[in-house]
Amino acid sequence: TGHSFHVKAVAIAPDGKTAISGSSDHTLKIWDTETGRELKTLTGHSGEVKAVAIASDEKTAISASDDNTLKIWDTETVRELKTLTGHTDQVTAVAIAPDGKTAISASRDKTLKIWDTETGRELKTLTGHTDQVTAVAIAPDGKTAISASWDSTLKIWDTETGRELKTLTGHSSFVTAVAIAPDGKTAISASYDKTLKIWDTETASELKTLTGHSNSVLAVAIAPDGKTAISASYDEALKIWDTETASELKTLTGHSNSVLAV
Repeated sequence: TGHSFHVKAVAIAPDGKTAISGSSDHTLKIWDTETGRELKTLTGHSGEVKAVAIASDEKTAISASDDNTLKIWDTETVRELKTLTGHTDQVTAVAIAPDGKTAISASRDKTLKIWDTETGRELKTLTGHTDQVTAVAIAPDGKTAISASWDSTLKIWDTETGRELKTLTGHSSFVTAVAIAPDGKTAISASYDKTLKIWDTETASELKTLTGHSNSVLAVAIAPDGKTAISASYDEALKIWDTETASELKTLTGHSNSVLAV
């Protein structure tokens, strides 16, 4: 505990020792995952924090806010390094490339933007979605990214050229989240249609649909071995899935309200 309002986002550092949360109270907090102790608070956003990503070097993090900006932070000194401006509406998601040199943001302005994390300069704007973009994930090789949108689709992008490669269709409502498996060959999306879908990222084909949640699915994460995934929902539960068989393994209950991130 420590935030004074809704916790909207959480990211765990690669070494697993710290985590960063983002909140409607306009702040981010760094936590010691072993003790549960609050280590630091990052202030500077003038709106709620919608998303946060931690770089592979663990020294920097990037947050996205409904103040239309992103901020790059030095997690060791708790200093704000840069503010990224350019979106014309709330920034809903952010992902950092594996090499840490670029980041991609998603926004309610229906676009994604690629940023140079060292200079804070906007490199490219990705257009194609017809409604707000809610999520973005970058493939392990850094060459492609996948976005999710309220237009019920996902799109695969070439991160170097900014070109749209493929559109994934199949969801019947807003797509809220996307995660790419460690091998880069499959992705899992979450939707207001109460399902998750597993996709072949090379052929852009739908492989499986995961059903079981009784309300909109808001978030999804894939385990490092790629064999299991966890989803979070408005139904107040999380579910663990076998990604190979598309079977539900466990339901995690205990939250007393919608689960927003995992």
